Amino acid sequence: MDEYKIRFISLGGIVGVTKNMYVYELYKNDALQDILIVDCGIGFPQEKELGVDFVIPDVTYLLDKVDKIRAILLSHGHEDHIGGLPYHYEKLGSPPMFTSKLTKAFIENKFKEFGAPPNVTLVDYGKTYTFGGFQVEFIPVTHSIPDPMHILLKTPLGIIYHGPDFKLDLTPPFGVPPDFYRITKAGKDGVLCLLSDSLGSEREGLTLSEKIVGQTFEDEMRKTKGKFIITTFSSNISRIRQCVEAAIKFNRKIVFLGRSMRENTRLAHEIGYLPIPDSLTAEEADVSHLPPNKVCLIVAGSQGQYDSALSKLAHKRNKNIKIRPGDKVIFSSDPIPGNENEVYALIEELSVQGADVKYSDIQDQLHASGHGNQEDLKLLVRFTDPKYFIPIGGTIRHQSQYQKLVTELGYKKEQMFLLNEGESVWFTHKDAKVGETIESKNIYVDAYGVGDVGNVVLRDRKTISSEGMVVCVLILDTQMNLVTRPKILSRGFIYEKMEEGLLENAIRVVETTLKPRGGEIRDILNIKRETGVHLEDFFFKERGRRPLIVVDVVQV
Repeated sequence: MDEYKIRFISLGGIVGVTKNMYVYELYKNDALQDILIVDCGIGFPQEKELGVDFVIPDVTYLLDKVDKIRAILLSHGHEDHIGGLPYHYEKLGSPPMFTSKLTKAFIENKFKEFGAPPNVTLVDYGKTYTFGGFQVEFIPVTHSIPDPMHILLKTPLGIIYHGPDFKLDLTPPFGVPPDFYRITKAGKDGVLCLLSDSLGSEREGLTLSEKIVGQTFEDEMRKTKGKFIITTFSSNISRIRQCVEAAIKFNRKIVFLGRSMRENTRLAHEIGYLPIPDSLTAEEADVSHLPPNKVCLIVAGSQGQYDSALSKLAHKRNKNIKIRPGDKVIFSSDPIPGNENEVYALIEELSVQGADVKYSDIQDQLHASGHGNQEDLKLLVRFTDPKYFIPIGGTIRHQSQYQKLVTELGYKKEQMFLLNEGESVWFTHKDAKVGETIESKNIYVDAYGVGDVGNVVLRDRKTISSEGMVVCVLILDTQMNLVTRPKILSRGFIYEKMEEGLLENAIRVVETTLKPRGGEIRDILNIKRETGVHLEDFFFKERGRRPLIVVDVVQV
C-alpha cells in the first residue's frame, strides 16, 4: 500500500504579514511527486532597510525542484500576493497559473514590463482541477478587492483549506458573497488542516461590510465645498468603485493620481469592473481649470510611501494640483503594521495646508477592513471543523490571539501550529508535526536590481545615514609607498571647513600607518584594511562616532 505525506512550507506571509508565498509538497513512498505554490507577493521594507523599494520571497529551495512544480495558484490581486511573480516566474519553470478575472488582468499587465507573457488560466468556481496527486477547487469569498478566492487542496490525506485574506461580507458592493455552501461542504467532507487569515484576530465582532463605506463617501462628498480626495490601495477596486459612484451622483470630475492607480483602474474599466462615463473623467492637468467642488481625486499612496502621488500632494510637489482650505482628504485604509509613522506624517502635512483630513482614528466607517474580525474567523472554523490549524497572514501576536480564539471554541493547542517563515509542517495518515526549517532570506529589490542589496549594504547605508562617511584617497607607487599626502573627504560626518585641524591629524594617522616597516610587504587589500581600522579608531576617540570609512587606492 502506498504511503503518502504532505509538507507545507511558508516562504513568506507568516509573521511578516506581507510577501505571501506558500508551498505544498506531495510525497509518495518518501519520493517527492508534486508541488503546488499558492501566491507569490512582495513585502514592504522596514524603516532600517534604507533604499529598498520592496522585498520578495527567497525561492532558492525550489530551484532544484522545478520539474515537480505543477502550478501557481493566486488567491487575489493584492501586491503582497502577486507582486513577486515577474521576478521568479521563469526561475520556477514558467508553470501555469490559475486565478480569477481581475487578478488575471493585473498579472498579465504586470508581466508586460518584463517581456515574457505569462500562462494564466481563468478559473471556473464549479470545476475541479487536477495537478498530479492534488485536486483543487476554488471558492469565492469576500475581501477588499473583487474576485478573492479560498483554495481547497484535495489530497490522499484529506482536504487542506487554504484561506488567506478574507471577511464574510454578506452585502459586498460588487461581486458575489462568500459561497457558504462550498465552505461548509468542505467541512462535511473532512478538512485535515485550515490555514486561515489571522490579521483581524484582535478585533471583536464581525467586520463591517464594504457597502457601509460607500454611504460614508456620499455623506462626506455632499458636505465638501472644495476638492474631494480619497486615498486607498490602488488594487482596492471595490472601494474605488464606490467613490466613483458617489462622484457620478454629485457630478464631480474623476481624476486618478499615481501610476499604479491609473493602471489598475484602467484595467478594471476595460473588463467592466469600473464603469465611468467619459464625460466625468479628467486629466491631472485639467484640475486647476475646474471648480474645486466639481473635482474628485482618487490617489495612490495611502501607506505614506515616499514619492507616491499622495506624498507629492502633501509636500507641494504636484505642479498641477495644490491643497487648499475647503478640500477634504479621506484615508480609506488603515496603516499596514510598520507604516504608521509615515501615514501620520502625511496627515500632518495635509492638515498644515488647510485640508480637512479624515482617518479611522477620528471617524468611523471611512474604511472597512478586508480581514475578518474574531467572529468571521470563528465562523470559518465552525464551517470547516478542521483537525489542525495554521494561522497565516499575521504577526506573532495575531497568531497567538488566533490560537486563543480557537481554544475558546473547544480545540486543543496541540492542534495548532504557530510558525515562523521557512518552517514546515509534515502531515501523515497518523499525525502532523513541525518539520525542518527551510533556509530563506529577504530578497531586496531597489531601483537598480534584484538581490544586489544584502545585509552588508544595508548596514553601510544605515551607518551613512546616522554617522556619515569619510573617504580617504591614497596615491601609491609600485612599492606601496605614498607618492603624495593622503586626501580625506567628509560627507555627513563633519563640516570640513570648520574641522581642518581634525582632518590634518587624521592625515597624520594615515601617514604613520603606511610608514615603511623594515622590508614588510603589504598588498592593497591590507593597506585598505589597516587604514580603515586606524581611521575609525581615531574618529571614535576624537568625536565618539564611527563614520563609514571608504579607502580608495590609486597606484602609479
